[in-house]
Amino acid sequence: MSGRCQQRLFGRLDDGTPVHAYRLRNAGGMQAQVLTYGGILQALRVADRHGGFDDVVLGFDRLQDYRRHRHLYLGALIGRYANRLAGGRFGLDGQAYQVPLNDGSNALHGGCHGFDQKLWTALPWEGSDHAGVRLSCLSVDGEMGFPGNLQVEVSYCLDDHDQLRIDYQAVTDRPTLFNPTQHAYFNLAGAGNGDVLSQVVTLRAGHYLPLDAQLIPTGERASVVGTPLDLNQPTPIGRCFADEHPQLLLSGWPQRGFNHYWMLEAQRDLGCPAASIHDPHSGRRLALFTSEPGVQFYTANAFDGSVRGKAGKPYPRWGGFALEAQGPPNGVNLPGLASGRLDPGQVYRQTTLLRFSTV
Repeated sequence: MSGRCQQRLFGRLDDGTPVHAYRLRNAGGMQAQVLTYGGILQALRVADRHGGFDDVVLGFDRLQDYRRHRHLYLGALIGRYANRLAGGRFGLDGQAYQVPLNDGSNALHGGCHGFDQKLWTALPWEGSDHAGVRLSCLSVDGEMGFPGNLQVEVSYCLDDHDQLRIDYQAVTDRPTLFNPTQHAYFNLAGAGNGDVLSQVVTLRAGHYLPLDAQLIPTGERASVVGTPLDLNQPTPIGRCFADEHPQLLLSGWPQRGFNHYWMLEAQRDLGCPAASIHDPHSGRRLALFTSEPGVQFYTANAFDGSVRGKAGKPYPRWGGFALEAQGPPNGVNLPGLASGRLDPGQVYRQTTLLRFSTV
């Protein structure tokens, strides 16, 4: 491998199994680092308006810290089913299935041993203007209660246009559910450099899914008009939290915040940005494009400064944001929403693009 893609040992699991890091680099100096453990996006170094680079992805310098704080899902691949399943239950073809509960009375992000804790097989590659790594794993029939042997591939590719592309592909031998996502937390001022309240979000969506007290969608498809969830115009994230709207109080914590699913206007259109966020201080801008019908926008409401990340920096409340391109949470249990069903003979495909620039 040349300078565009480099492999190194990142750490070892308890049984001595090595975990490797793959560093992808483009011609402009941008870098992405991906781990074979959890498919974690461990680092993403991006230039500011003055050409200075900083890591904009929250995470850790050591494998042990990712394992210790696995409940935060920092940078991890999520599956088989992103977000929450009410009661951990779902049905397919008249048969009931149960996923282990790991979020009160619900299942979160595929259960207590999801894709975020798997050791993935890696295959790096390089081209004239890009470098990538393809991760693969087998989720066996019955794993976390899900039916079917599911063969999954996820590719990360960094190109010379400062774009990180994430492609998913999967096949199954039995009807099952599959609703994956990538759970990176971003701070465009640099990971650990304060909160994201002054960063400016635009999210092109006319509707969102209201939540109940357990953060499960009620099944209603509500308009964003007249609510703080209307982010169609550039809006500082913190400005929204002054609102007394009851949905902001359902962040899962006493403080306000977003933890909601927006139904995108330009669904499955990779030519139109679904969301963009920029940091006025550094000038960094992130635009997200996705083939998915919606995005979960989460503002790290649960952080409290007690977790220290890279270089020992504490991650404060609202210290990052996650833009999780995925199907609707609990959609399999709600009429009129995409269920995430995958049948034998079908090939699941998803693409999400993270494009960086400066303003």
